Amino acid sequence: MTPTIGRPRPAGQEPVSENDPAVASPPTQRVVRVIELLARHPADHLSLARIVRDTGMSRATAHAVLTQLTADGWTVRDADGRYGLGLGLLTVARRAEAAFPLRRLAVAPMRELAARLRVPVFLAERDNGAILITEVLGTPSVPWIRSGRRMPLAPPVAREFVAWATEPERRAWLDAADPAHRDRLIAVLDAVRTRGYSVERLADDSAPMLEALAALRNSPVTDPLRHRLNAMIADLITIDYLPTELGPENAVVTVAAPIFTAPHTVPATIVTCPDTRLSATDLHHMGTAVRETADRITQALTPTP
Repeated sequence: MTPTIGRPRPAGQEPVSENDPAVASPPTQRVVRVIELLARHPADHLSLARIVRDTGMSRATAHAVLTQLTADGWTVRDADGRYGLGLGLLTVARRAEAAFPLRRLAVAPMRELAARLRVPVFLAERDNGAILITEVLGTPSVPWIRSGRRMPLAPPVAREFVAWATEPERRAWLDAADPAHRDRLIAVLDAVRTRGYSVERLADDSAPMLEALAALRNSPVTDPLRHRLNAMIADLITIDYLPTELGPENAVVTVAAPIFTAPHTVPATIVTCPDTRLSATDLHHMGTAVRETADRITQALTPTP
């Protein structure tokens, strides 16, 4: 996976125009915006002014939405007039979870993997034409890795989702790539399928520049400049390692392995986030551990005959 593809989401919810023809039900969209905002701050209660600002709704509309959600138990309003998630929503979420066993089955193996390798780990799931980060354990140093981040299923993203796909699906994914990158992507997909995991790498000669940019990003700078620095850092990411490209030290951002529900169907991947230099041996050991964890989850998802 790579952060260079897809429109980045700001810290607050992206306002959605109610005139957008893709929004079939503006009232429903308003409810979704409020719930998503509160869900990003589960331990906090937010003021009405904050909700208005982050959702882009009018004060009257936001108040009406929250009044109904609170009456239904999906949100709560504290003594200071601030809003948080309610138990009614928790009940719905628990019922919905039963229909999506993957996350429940993945959490324990993910925790074991994170403790064993001492690196952050996340779960990325396929959601129609996108990849959605649904669980994050630890604190990845790369800013784009966060729960709820959505990326399109398009090159060079999601190689570990596509490497085992049927030929028509694989070809459709490759056809969407920059023609200058297609030959390399074909070789990379073959390498991913052979070894069982993908690697998000940094160009070796860009590592010193990356370190300098990262240090500058973490200094007191304005948000627009920080976003530009993040984009420059993302541009230094290269598309995977081929076997002949491994050296004594290899700059590795993430290592990801597929979870299967059928021979050609990858609904999710387990991703570790070392974001450091690894020897070829250490990278192999990490890749093997990630692949074994993904295989363990695959077996848990597969019904016993």
